[in-house]
Amino acid sequence: MASTVTSSRPGYGQLLRTRGAWTFLLPGFAARQPFAMLTLSLVLLVQHTTGSYGAAGAVAAVTGVSMALFAPWSGRLADRHGQRAVLIPGVLLHTLSGLSLTALALSHAPLWALSAAAVPTGASVPQIGPMVRARWGVKLQDSPLMTTAAAFESVTDELTFVFGPLLATALCTAVHPAAGLVTEASLTLLGGLLFAAQKSTQPTVTPAAGHTRVEHASALRVPGVRVLIVTFLGIGAVFGGMQVSLAAFSESIGEPGLNGVLYGVFAAGNMISGLVCGAIAWKVAPQRRLVVAYGALALTASGLWAAHSVLVLAGLGLLVGMCIAPALITGYTLVEDLVPAGARTEAFTWLTGAVALGQAAAVTIAGQLEDRFWGGAGFLVPMGGTLLALVTLLALRSRLVGRPRGRTVARGVGHRVPVAVD
Repeated sequence: MASTVTSSRPGYGQLLRTRGAWTFLLPGFAARQPFAMLTLSLVLLVQHTTGSYGAAGAVAAVTGVSMALFAPWSGRLADRHGQRAVLIPGVLLHTLSGLSLTALALSHAPLWALSAAAVPTGASVPQIGPMVRARWGVKLQDSPLMTTAAAFESVTDELTFVFGPLLATALCTAVHPAAGLVTEASLTLLGGLLFAAQKSTQPTVTPAAGHTRVEHASALRVPGVRVLIVTFLGIGAVFGGMQVSLAAFSESIGEPGLNGVLYGVFAAGNMISGLVCGAIAWKVAPQRRLVVAYGALALTASGLWAAHSVLVLAGLGLLVGMCIAPALITGYTLVEDLVPAGARTEAFTWLTGAVALGQAAAVTIAGQLEDRFWGGAGFLVPMGGTLLALVTLLALRSRLVGRPRGRTVARGVGHRVPVAVD
């Protein structure tokens, strides 16, 4: 039974008083922190050993593509067999793969070998964020606090992206180029196992029953999910383009340690706007909010390539970050209306995977642009990715209309009996 406090203006205080929430929130935060370090740690290590941002972006891209392809499969397995059954082998494989990739990079292995090792590293990235969101769904069910929970999770994600790049940059520049990736692998192991140990809050796996076909239908069959995937690809293009381009900019002015600060400012903007979004009792339809937020994101991202000073770039990065959180939060909130309960972890992982895939493509393209053209050319990637996604969103926004709650197929939204995942 859901443990919530109803109110006309749900807030963070009510959300955090949800019974049992802290038992998965704290381990979940620890377990997702390494993910914010992975791409940047890879880029900095491979660029150090090869001297090429293009090579570094290619290896990071393989990791992102691999994660994007395997994340929905991981989510579907979690829906059917439970989160713990997926997490434990996943974190073990990720740790071994990450350490192997580090050893290959330090031994100056060829690019094909680094790319081959990047496949299992990306495929085994634990999907902690979607799993935490699924646990919120079990706790809150049809509560108005679901939007607040979506905002809270976005803020938590961005908090990790404030500290993660700073930690990765500090370790790679002040300790050793491999220190970031080694730390990422170690923290994944410890945090992932700790999160997996919280068995009482994971969604219940129900035996096959009359509603099995509905609960186990792929989330990808929902048209609105496919539209959200495209919009999240554009968001991934912002993340990937910013990571490579900020690193190249910092290197070009002789201040490589500034990279983590600039990316931290970008992530801080995301976190601040996420906090504000979660505190507002929205009366505007989420479909309209998504279009407005995404339009603002495309507009601000389009100015990054023209920034040639640290202060201007930091200011624009802050604005871009502030536009990302509303789009992410609204997208995740729409999943609750679009997708039956038994496929929501899969839906969340499709969106997470879309961000990873967009990021993978962005780091590859941005790396090539930085190597072959002028400094800052990589910032064209966030502009192009968000503009293309915005056009798609505007053309297909009618598919984001939620399912009628009274229909049987929507049982997962307002269910009374625990299901495989919520």
